[in-house]
Amino acid sequence: MIVGIDIGGSGIKAAPVDLDKGAFAADRHRVETPQPATVDDVVAAAVTTAAVFGDAERIGITFPGVVQHGVVRTAANMHSSWIDAPAERLFAEALGRPVVVLNDADAAGVAEMTYGAGRDHRGVVIMLTFGTGIGSAVFVDGRLLPNTEFGHLHLRGGDAEDYASDRARQVHDLDWDKWAHRVQTYLRHLEGLLNPDLFLVGGGVSKKADRFLPHIEIRTPIAPATLRNDAGIIGAALAASRIPLAVP
Repeated sequence: MIVGIDIGGSGIKAAPVDLDKGAFAADRHRVETPQPATVDDVVAAAVTTAAVFGDAERIGITFPGVVQHGVVRTAANMHSSWIDAPAERLFAEALGRPVVVLNDADAAGVAEMTYGAGRDHRGVVIMLTFGTGIGSAVFVDGRLLPNTEFGHLHLRGGDAEDYASDRARQVHDLDWDKWAHRVQTYLRHLEGLLNPDLFLVGGGVSKKADRFLPHIEIRTPIAPATLRNDAGIIGAALAASRIPLAVP
Protein backbone atom coordinates (compact mmCIF):
# COMPACT_ATOMS: atom_id res chain seq x y z
CA MET A 1 0.00 0.00 0.00
CA ILE A 2 1.22 3.48 -0.90
CA VAL A 3 -0.17 6.50 0.96
CA GLY A 4 -0.22 10.08 -0.26
CA ILE A 5 -0.23 12.99 2.18
CA ASP A 6 -1.09 16.52 1.01
CA ILE A 7 0.11 19.26 3.38
CA GLY A 8 -1.61 22.61 3.00
CA GLY A 9 -1.78 25.85 4.89
CA SER A 10 -5.14 24.95 6.44
CA GLY A 11 -5.38 21.15 6.27
CA ILE A 12 -3.37 17.93 6.04
CA LYS A 13 -5.11 15.25 3.97
CA ALA A 14 -4.11 11.65 3.36
CA ALA A 15 -5.35 8.50 1.66
CA PRO A 16 -4.02 5.21 0.28
CA VAL A 17 -3.99 5.30 -3.52
CA ASP A 18 -4.79 2.68 -6.14
CA LEU A 19 -2.17 3.59 -8.75
CA ASP A 20 -3.77 1.41 -11.43
CA LYS A 21 -6.93 3.49 -11.27
CA GLY A 22 -5.49 6.82 -10.13
CA ALA A 23 -8.02 6.96 -7.30
CA PHE A 24 -8.24 6.62 -3.53
CA ALA A 25 -8.25 3.07 -2.21
CA ALA A 26 -10.05 4.21 0.97
CA ASP A 27 -11.75 7.32 2.26
CA ARG A 28 -9.57 10.37 2.72
CA HIS A 29 -8.65 11.46 6.25
CA ARG A 30 -8.13 15.14 7.09
CA VAL A 31 -6.80 17.04 10.09
CA GLU A 32 -6.28 20.76 10.60
CA THR A 33 -2.79 22.05 9.92
CA PRO A 34 -1.21 23.05 13.25
CA GLN A 35 -0.98 26.80 13.84
CA PRO A 36 1.73 27.91 13.79
CA ALA A 37 2.73 25.29 11.21
CA THR A 38 6.17 24.55 12.64
CA VAL A 39 8.33 21.67 11.45
CA ASP A 40 7.87 19.58 14.58
CA ASP A 41 4.11 20.07 14.79
CA VAL A 42 3.44 19.39 11.11
CA VAL A 43 5.61 16.26 11.12
CA ALA A 44 3.73 15.01 14.19
CA ALA A 45 0.38 15.72 12.49
CA ALA A 46 1.49 13.83 9.37
CA VAL A 47 2.45 10.83 11.48
CA THR A 48 -0.94 10.85 13.18
CA THR A 49 -2.72 11.13 9.84
CA ALA A 50 -0.73 8.32 8.20
CA ALA A 51 -1.36 6.03 11.20
CA VAL A 52 -5.07 5.95 10.30
CA PHE A 53 -4.23 3.66 7.37
CA GLY A 54 -1.87 1.27 9.14
CA ASP A 55 1.38 0.07 7.59
CA ALA A 56 2.32 1.62 4.26
CA GLU A 57 5.03 0.38 1.94
CA ARG A 58 5.93 3.94 0.92
CA ILE A 59 4.60 7.43 1.56
CA GLY A 60 4.55 10.46 -0.73
CA ILE A 61 4.17 13.90 0.82
CA THR A 62 3.43 17.25 -0.78
CA PHE A 63 4.62 20.57 0.62
CA PRO A 64 3.45 24.11 -0.31
CA GLY A 65 6.85 25.45 -1.32
CA VAL A 66 10.03 24.73 -3.25
CA VAL A 67 11.49 21.32 -2.41
CA GLN A 68 14.94 20.49 -3.80
CA HIS A 69 16.32 17.00 -3.21
CA GLY A 70 14.08 16.60 -0.17
CA VAL A 71 15.02 19.95 1.39
CA VAL A 72 12.46 22.77 1.73
CA ARG A 73 13.69 26.07 0.29
CA THR A 74 10.58 28.28 0.51
CA ALA A 75 7.52 28.22 2.75
CA ALA A 76 5.40 31.29 2.02
CA ASN A 77 2.25 29.94 3.70
CA MET A 78 3.97 27.85 6.40
CA HIS A 79 6.18 28.59 9.43
CA SER A 80 9.65 29.99 8.76
CA SER A 81 11.21 27.00 10.58
CA TRP A 82 10.66 25.05 7.34
CA ILE A 83 13.27 27.06 5.44
CA ASP A 84 16.18 24.69 4.66
CA ALA A 85 14.57 21.92 6.72
CA PRO A 86 15.54 18.41 5.49
CA ALA A 87 11.87 17.48 5.16
CA GLU A 88 12.35 14.15 3.42
CA ARG A 89 14.72 12.88 6.10
CA LEU A 90 12.57 14.22 8.96
CA PHE A 91 9.37 12.63 7.66
CA ALA A 92 11.11 9.33 6.88
CA GLU A 93 12.58 9.12 10.37
CA ALA A 94 9.25 9.96 12.02
CA LEU A 95 7.17 7.63 9.83
CA GLY A 96 9.68 4.78 9.67
CA ARG A 97 8.95 4.32 5.97
CA PRO A 98 10.56 5.34 2.66
CA VAL A 99 9.31 8.86 1.91
CA VAL A 100 9.47 11.29 -0.99
CA VAL A 101 8.59 14.97 -0.54
CA LEU A 102 7.72 17.25 -3.45
CA ASN A 103 6.06 20.56 -4.21
CA ASP A 104 2.28 20.34 -3.84
CA ALA A 105 1.40 21.78 -7.25
CA ASP A 106 3.99 19.56 -8.92
CA ALA A 107 2.33 16.53 -7.31
CA ALA A 108 -1.11 17.66 -8.46
CA GLY A 109 0.21 18.25 -11.96
CA VAL A 110 1.86 14.85 -12.17
CA ALA A 111 -1.45 13.21 -11.22
CA GLU A 112 -3.45 15.29 -13.68
CA MET A 113 -1.00 14.59 -16.52
CA THR A 114 -1.06 10.85 -15.74
CA TYR A 115 -4.74 10.22 -15.04
CA GLY A 116 -6.67 13.42 -15.70
CA ALA A 117 -7.28 16.28 -18.10
CA GLY A 118 -3.63 16.56 -19.13
CA ARG A 119 -3.23 12.94 -20.17
CA ASP A 120 -1.60 12.51 -23.60
CA HIS A 121 -1.23 16.28 -24.11
CA ARG A 122 2.01 17.36 -25.78
CA GLY A 123 3.70 20.73 -25.87
CA VAL A 124 3.71 23.11 -22.89
CA VAL A 125 1.02 22.42 -20.29
CA ILE A 126 0.67 24.62 -17.19
CA MET A 127 -1.27 23.30 -14.23
CA LEU A 128 -2.39 25.96 -11.75
CA THR A 129 -3.92 25.31 -8.34
CA PHE A 130 -5.98 28.11 -6.83
CA GLY A 131 -6.43 28.03 -3.08
CA THR A 132 -4.70 29.76 -0.17
CA GLY A 133 -2.07 30.69 -2.76
CA ILE A 134 -1.46 29.81 -6.41
CA GLY A 135 0.59 26.72 -7.17
CA SER A 136 2.04 25.94 -10.58
CA ALA A 137 3.40 22.92 -12.41
CA VAL A 138 4.88 23.13 -15.90
CA PHE A 139 5.20 20.20 -18.30
CA VAL A 140 6.98 20.06 -21.63
CA ASP A 141 5.89 17.03 -23.66
CA GLY A 142 4.83 15.40 -20.41
CA ARG A 143 8.08 16.07 -18.53
CA LEU A 144 7.88 18.14 -15.35
CA LEU A 145 9.91 21.31 -14.80
CA PRO A 146 9.81 21.30 -10.99
CA ASN A 147 9.36 24.10 -8.48
CA THR A 148 8.21 26.88 -10.81
CA GLU A 149 6.20 28.74 -8.12
CA PHE A 150 4.47 31.06 -10.60
CA GLY A 151 2.10 32.17 -7.87
CA HIS A 152 4.89 34.50 -6.79
CA LEU A 153 5.28 36.27 -10.12
CA HIS A 154 5.10 40.05 -9.75
CA LEU A 155 1.63 41.25 -10.74
CA ARG A 156 -0.25 44.45 -9.95
CA GLY A 157 2.30 45.59 -7.37
CA GLY A 158 2.73 42.33 -5.49
CA ASP A 159 2.68 38.53 -5.68
CA ALA A 160 0.22 37.17 -8.22
CA GLU A 161 -1.39 35.00 -5.54
CA ASP A 162 -2.21 38.11 -3.47
CA TYR A 163 -4.22 39.32 -6.47
CA ALA A 164 -5.73 36.19 -8.01
CA SER A 165 -5.78 33.31 -5.50
CA ASP A 166 -9.01 31.91 -4.11
CA ARG A 167 -8.04 33.41 -0.77
CA ALA A 168 -7.88 36.85 -2.46
CA ARG A 169 -11.38 36.24 -3.81
CA GLN A 170 -12.66 35.55 -0.32
CA VAL A 171 -10.71 38.33 1.42
CA HIS A 172 -11.96 40.95 -1.04
CA ASP A 173 -15.45 39.41 -1.22
CA LEU A 174 -15.34 39.22 -5.01
CA ASP A 175 -18.13 37.88 -7.19
CA TRP A 176 -17.08 34.99 -9.42
CA ASP A 177 -17.06 37.13 -12.55
CA LYS A 178 -14.93 39.83 -10.90
CA TRP A 179 -12.50 37.23 -9.63
CA ALA A 180 -12.44 35.64 -13.09
CA HIS A 181 -11.22 38.97 -14.48
CA ARG A 182 -8.28 38.83 -12.05
CA VAL A 183 -7.52 35.24 -13.03
CA GLN A 184 -7.71 36.29 -16.69
CA THR A 185 -5.14 39.05 -16.07
CA TYR A 186 -2.83 36.52 -14.43
CA LEU A 187 -3.24 33.94 -17.20
CA ARG A 188 -2.54 36.52 -19.87
CA HIS A 189 0.67 37.40 -18.04
CA LEU A 190 1.71 33.73 -18.15
CA GLU A 191 0.76 33.56 -21.83
CA GLY A 192 3.13 36.41 -22.55
CA LEU A 193 5.96 34.65 -20.72
CA LEU A 194 5.57 31.03 -21.83
CA ASN A 195 3.05 30.73 -24.69
CA PRO A 196 1.58 27.47 -23.35
CA ASP A 197 -0.53 25.02 -25.30
CA LEU A 198 -2.92 24.29 -22.42
CA PHE A 199 -3.85 25.61 -18.98
CA LEU A 200 -5.26 23.22 -16.38
CA VAL A 201 -7.05 24.76 -13.39
CA GLY A 202 -7.01 22.74 -10.18
CA GLY A 203 -7.23 23.13 -6.43
CA GLY A 204 -10.38 23.30 -4.36
CA VAL A 205 -11.88 25.97 -6.60
CA SER A 206 -11.85 23.62 -9.61
CA LYS A 207 -15.12 22.03 -8.48
CA LYS A 208 -16.77 25.43 -9.13
CA ALA A 209 -15.12 25.91 -12.53
CA ASP A 210 -18.46 26.55 -14.20
CA ARG A 211 -18.83 29.74 -12.16
CA PHE A 212 -15.67 31.44 -13.40
CA LEU A 213 -14.11 29.74 -16.44
CA PRO A 214 -16.85 30.96 -18.83
CA HIS A 215 -15.88 34.54 -17.91
CA ILE A 216 -12.20 34.10 -18.89
CA GLU A 217 -11.13 35.07 -22.39
CA ILE A 218 -7.60 34.07 -23.36
CA ARG A 219 -6.05 32.59 -26.49
CA THR A 220 -4.81 29.42 -24.77
CA PRO A 221 -7.22 26.50 -24.24
CA ILE A 222 -8.14 26.13 -20.57
CA ALA A 223 -9.72 23.16 -18.81
CA PRO A 224 -10.66 22.28 -15.23
CA ALA A 225 -8.64 19.55 -13.58
CA THR A 226 -10.66 16.34 -13.39
CA LEU A 227 -9.03 15.03 -10.20
CA ARG A 228 -9.85 18.30 -8.46
CA ASN A 229 -8.62 18.50 -4.87
CA ASP A 230 -7.60 14.81 -4.82
CA ALA A 231 -4.75 15.38 -7.25
CA GLY A 232 -2.10 16.23 -4.65
CA ILE A 233 -2.57 13.00 -2.71
CA ILE A 234 -2.62 10.90 -5.88
CA GLY A 235 0.44 12.62 -7.32
CA ALA A 236 2.36 12.22 -4.06
CA ALA A 237 1.65 8.49 -4.02
CA LEU A 238 2.63 8.20 -7.67
CA ALA A 239 5.94 9.96 -6.97
CA ALA A 240 6.61 7.61 -4.06
CA SER A 241 6.04 4.62 -6.32
CA ARG A 242 8.58 5.82 -8.87
CA ILE A 243 11.56 6.75 -6.74
CA PRO A 244 13.66 4.01 -5.08
CA LEU A 245 14.19 4.94 -1.47
CA ALA A 246 15.92 3.20 1.42
CA VAL A 247 14.21 2.60 4.74
CA PRO A 248 15.77 5.01 7.25
